Amino acid sequence: MNQVKVLLIIGFVWPEPNSSAAGGRMIQLISLFKEEGYKITFSSPAMDSVYMADLPALDVSKKSILLNSSNFDIFIKELNPSVVLFDRFMMEEQFGWRVAENCPDAFRILDTEDLHCLRLARQKAFKEGRKFELTDLFKEDVAKREIASILRCDLSLMISEFEMNLLEDVFKIDKRLLYYLPFLVESIGELQLNSLPSYEERKDFVFIGNFLHEPNWNAVQYLKAIIWPQIKKELPAGNLYVYGAYPSQKVLQLHNVKEGFFIMGRADDATEVVKSARVVLAPLRFGAGLKGKLVEAMLCGTPSVTTSIGAEAMFGDLPWNGIIDDNAQIFAKSAVKLYQNEERWLEAQLKGITIVNQRFLKELFSDDFKKTIEKLRTSIVDHRLMNFMGAMLQHHTLTSTKYMSRWIEEKNKSK
Repeated sequence: MNQVKVLLIIGFVWPEPNSSAAGGRMIQLISLFKEEGYKITFSSPAMDSVYMADLPALDVSKKSILLNSSNFDIFIKELNPSVVLFDRFMMEEQFGWRVAENCPDAFRILDTEDLHCLRLARQKAFKEGRKFELTDLFKEDVAKREIASILRCDLSLMISEFEMNLLEDVFKIDKRLLYYLPFLVESIGELQLNSLPSYEERKDFVFIGNFLHEPNWNAVQYLKAIIWPQIKKELPAGNLYVYGAYPSQKVLQLHNVKEGFFIMGRADDATEVVKSARVVLAPLRFGAGLKGKLVEAMLCGTPSVTTSIGAEAMFGDLPWNGIIDDNAQIFAKSAVKLYQNEERWLEAQLKGITIVNQRFLKELFSDDFKKTIEKLRTSIVDHRLMNFMGAMLQHHTLTSTKYMSRWIEEKNKSK
């Protein structure tokens, strides 16, 4: 083992904490490992972005890497990481076999973000106009790839209890390979609560979400065509402000001042935007994971109206900080009532504070996470002995994916 603990993160994209919940989640993970004294290198095959986090300012080294290139083998051998964190299963598919071959003792962690196969199966069922069934998961090639990736890794970080239970009950994944780690935030005390804008100081509705994420784009279309016209009819002076990173032309075309439907694009400060709104609308009809927009709403003291998909795995046994309903007409009516009734609004706000303080505090999870990583990292041989399926998949991946990648590399050289 290295005397200096070294973490290599292999990112699907460079983290953009102001663009998506996934970006914020990655910064939280970096913070946890920094607290444990890890020297961190963040690598990615993605193009740089003007919105990416300033990694050097976080004391994190930045390294661009190539797909299907043996240069990665040289790089990782020299780095010799103690821990490798794959950002989403696609990165484990691409680089996992190289990590296993060149640094077999490195502890391999998969950060799932959300369960991709669940999100895509729900999306497919929705577009086919039918109810999602658990059996839909077995029909997805993505499920086979994602589950294989989970099995090949030593530990997978799960952001949703629902998805963790699904993996254990439906896919029969050993719970020793899974670790629940939701969004991590600071507590909201009376002082912070009293500093938030009051009911009277707030106005209008807001939706916020990255437009590259299909569930968000679908929700905005749903708002525009079905839900917002019903709300606007009851509240003629009301406006809906839609914020999100990477709006395409088809998104911008939905902007309509007369209808009070404003497409605002990227928010310079998402927290200020949500704090100034009276109600957050999030009519998500498919998706997976936890919804960063709804945690952010709670942190800003802003009640929300969402669907069962939107609120999934968010609140446990606690009451929601607003309304949950999947019927468009009831959704719209509930939004109007919440907007107009200060007493109901204040009750919802306090429920959100309770959810945050009981389910998402960093202090509830950080110590156990650090101890778990250290325990497994230093007993990796015994841990892997209990995961024969993973070892078998790793063996076959090394024999198949390896030679496919080598072939692609040679083909690229001949161009």
